[in-house]
Order: sequence, then structure tokens, then C-alpha cells
Amino acid sequence: MDKNAEFIFPQTTDKVAKVLHTETVFYGDANEEKYAKWLTKSGLELYCSLGKNNVINEMFFDIPDDKVIIVEGLPFGLAMNKTTLEESKTKFGKYGAKVQKLGDDSSFSGGAKLIFKKGKYYTTLFFDNKNLLKFIGLTTELADPAAG
Repeated sequence: MDKNAEFIFPQTTDKVAKVLHTETVFYGDANEEKYAKWLTKSGLELYCSLGKNNVINEMFFDIPDDKVIIVEGLPFGLAMNKTTLEESKTKFGKYGAKVQKLGDDSSFSGGAKLIFKKGKYYTTLFFDNKNLLKFIGLTTELADPAAG
């Protein structure tokens, strides 16, 4: 991350592992897409798809459903299970943040999704039905990770 607590792309798996003080786990899917993930001591999981030469141009931050923990020090000063939808609307309104209610078929039924673009990057925040932050996606293109 840079001095503004923002993630910098492109990134390498070695740099991410070093910053997080954890091993990189490489894996693939049925379409032979390559991915990497890191599970931190706090319980926060980071994962991403890997581009050519294992370059990282996106990052997703997630907490397993069975963990009710607060994780701070995330991009933009966000905190999992603590930052609220209202706080985020206020904080990111200047970037044209848009909020969508999530349907029953989403991972966070009854929650909301907030999307904004700052600089070259898109940020997607997912909130549960209590309006607490549960997921952060940082991407160079607008894609919905929960849609797949």
C-alpha cells in the first residue's frame, strides 16, 4: 500500500507475501485460471487472479463466514466487521460512490454493495444485512466477483 493506504498495482506475489508475513498459496480453477491467496494471522484472507508472469492487477479481501473478527488497517482505512455502509457512503461520496441493495440470491442477502472509482482503480465494498463491511474488491476493471 502507498502512503494513502491504497493498494498499488501491478503487484507481485512475493511482495504481498512479505508485507503480510505469510505464505502465498497458488491454485487453479476448472478453466485453468491461476490464482493466489494469503491467509493472515488475523483471519483475513486476500486473494486474486494472476496475470502473465504471475502479475497481480486486482485484490480481494474477505473474512470466512465463521469468523466474527474485526480487521483494521485495510485500504482506505477500512475495517472488516466495523466500517458501516453509512460511513462509507459519506467517505466515498466524493468519488461518485453508488449503492445497490443485494438480493436474496447474493452472498450477502439483504446487504448492500457500494462501488466507486478512485484514480485508475475500482473499489467494490460488500456489506451484510447489518450494514457491516464484509468484503473489499480492488480491480482495474469493473467486475462483480460475487456474480461468478
